[in-house]
Amino acid sequence: MRVLLANDGFGDAGGVQSYLDRIVAGLAARGHAVVILHRDSKPAQFAAAETYGFEQFSVAGGVDAALEQVRRWAPDVCFSHNMDRLEVEHRLADEWPVVKFMHGYLGTCIGGQKRFGFPVFQPCDRVFGAACLALYGPRHCGELNATKFVAHYRWARAQRDLFARYRAVVVASEHMRREFVRNGVDAARVHVNPLFPTHDLAPAVAPRLERPSVVFLGRMTVLKGGDLLVRAVADASVRLGRAISLIAIGDGPQRARWEALASELQVDARFPGWLRGDDRWDWVRTATLAAVPSTWPEPFGLVGLEAAALGVPAIAFDVGGVREWLRPGVNGFLVPARPPEAEAFGGVLAGALSRPIELAAMRSRAVAVAREMSLDRHLDRLEEIFGATRSPERLALRHVARGS
Repeated sequence: MRVLLANDGFGDAGGVQSYLDRIVAGLAARGHAVVILHRDSKPAQFAAAETYGFEQFSVAGGVDAALEQVRRWAPDVCFSHNMDRLEVEHRLADEWPVVKFMHGYLGTCIGGQKRFGFPVFQPCDRVFGAACLALYGPRHCGELNATKFVAHYRWARAQRDLFARYRAVVVASEHMRREFVRNGVDAARVHVNPLFPTHDLAPAVAPRLERPSVVFLGRMTVLKGGDLLVRAVADASVRLGRAISLIAIGDGPQRARWEALASELQVDARFPGWLRGDDRWDWVRTATLAAVPSTWPEPFGLVGLEAAALGVPAIAFDVGGVREWLRPGVNGFLVPARPPEAEAFGGVLAGALSRPIELAAMRSRAVAVAREMSLDRHLDRLEEIFGATRSPERLALRHVARGS
């Protein structure tokens, strides 16, 4: 199969990039031809590029020229991800069946956070519409800049208008499936395909013994709830009568605030910044628990599954798609999140750490859950979805275009 993979850019080295690295290499290894379309002026950096040598087209030099290159390449299907230039999405859908992976709330939320910030942090269940404009300011749904949020609303509405043009929509969790069905996508066209660990599985090891530890991994923003986690660790330490270590791996605009709060509450916390490769995973695999204290409805919460693959159970607020991989009592603990509160998180954390035998048993079960959600299973499902989008007429046109 000939697969055109489209994404707006590849410069942030974030979760979508990690996903695409594995997907592109996996499809190529299975014998599919893959080409990349993006809007960057420089070639996208892929870990597997040297092995498979992917051809790349960029709309930076003009959409017409890039799509003519795509036309000559004659894909069977377009697998689109984040694409901020919606003109490109429209043009792709004019000529090829588009399978859209919705990594977030594109077209269902003005700011993409799907969360109220006032009077308390609370996930938002509203269907996208004009009423969101009226609520945006009073409920603190995002950046309070009238010009920006009106522009964001118009973009989200334009993205929503594209829903009907996608041959299929792929999401990572049942939560996200419900989100897009509620917002007008035909249920028959929305497919759940859970994510997978983007690192290689490694044998579980025993956590550090000097004291229980909790690890956070991610971008340090308000949405990720690091301040709640610091308060929860302080609360749980009092409940247990002994200190709990916190390792917060990552960086972002809230880092200084979280560090100051940890110092103020006398939490034994380390903030090593962004770590890569084994340096990152060594800290994770030796932790007692991985914490996912997000206050927005995570579309999936991949970091928890990444930790599970290393044998580390998780504790998380019960938001969004977290239940897709966190099975209470099997590989972790869920905390009620209506609203998310530090005291509730601290109480569940203290209860979990007071049961070391149960925690030890969870380590092997966490690995088992992660093995269920493998790259191979994800690729199997993608191949099924791609195959279902190809009509006999499209295949005939492709053969004519290639002169075969």
